[in-house]
Amino acid sequence: MARLVAPGIDRRRFLALSAGVLAGLGAGGLAGCASSPPAGRVAMDAARFHAARRYTCTAFGRIAHVERGNGPAALFLHGFPLNGFQWRGALDRLAAYRRCIAPDFLGMGYTEVADGQSCAPDAQVAMLVALLDALQVERADVVANDSGGAVAQLLLAHHPGRVRSLLLTNCDTEADSPPPALLPVIALAKQERFVDEWLGTWRRDHALARSAAGIGGMCYADPAHPTDEAIETYFAPLLASRRSRSFAHAYAIALERNALAGIGHALARSRVPVRIVWGSADTIFSPGNPGFLDRAFGRSLGVRQLTGSKLFWPEERPDVIAEEARRLWAATERPA
Repeated sequence: MARLVAPGIDRRRFLALSAGVLAGLGAGGLAGCASSPPAGRVAMDAARFHAARRYTCTAFGRIAHVERGNGPAALFLHGFPLNGFQWRGALDRLAAYRRCIAPDFLGMGYTEVADGQSCAPDAQVAMLVALLDALQVERADVVANDSGGAVAQLLLAHHPGRVRSLLLTNCDTEADSPPPALLPVIALAKQERFVDEWLGTWRRDHALARSAAGIGGMCYADPAHPTDEAIETYFAPLLASRRSRSFAHAYAIALERNALAGIGHALARSRVPVRIVWGSADTIFSPGNPGFLDRAFGRSLGVRQLTGSKLFWPEERPDVIAEEARRLWAATERPA
């Protein structure tokens, strides 16, 4: 795909512009406020996350979401089989700068899906548009990971006016969706076995969940992840009933079709600024994906590689999410 030269901020100016904005923040700049929640604010644990959850009624069901902060909206899209709890650290660090909204996708987390509702990526996009409308959000800065990154690309392609900026982490691309590593999960989901045999086993045995044979070894670099409370928060709602299992399996099965096929022209035409931050030790998605994404977007602001980080690094390294988000937002708001 030919690289388009877009007007406005190019990647060579990205760090320079954002550094200029951040210099006005005072001694310590960005680093001083991104490594931990602001002083006086208690970090969000599972209890606070559950207490903060709200539900918005839509035609797609009752959409669970956690919201923190005020100002322009930022929308955080989680990976599979996680939920909005994945973004708790980022919300702690960014709520002072944005109205941060972390929904649970259809079929994931605590969202109560309407009977007969599809959980496919295009349905997730339609749900997000309905949620934004209900929350009176016209445009949002989008931050996304894993299958949430595929949904974010579809949202940008089909509803470009709803996306102010896009921060992508490890995720699908048009050339790698679904990744081959996901095919065994899809096969088990078709047999209605994935939730019980994988997630149920990990919920019962946290050491196994964090081992090389579990979600921890596959998707996290820190052997302490996922934490005990994260395992419970992610897997308990999916294991709660036959209905929740069915929707979780529907979510996985829907990923078999490449929802991003043919999206290239829309991404190339987009002038929404996009930043890509990639965990280079990811074994799920192709190592060529960040370069593919950089070339795909009409206004890419470049790629940052995180050595040693895997698929779900945003949960382990919320300081990096906060740093990159604030740089992107600052560069976006500065006159070109």
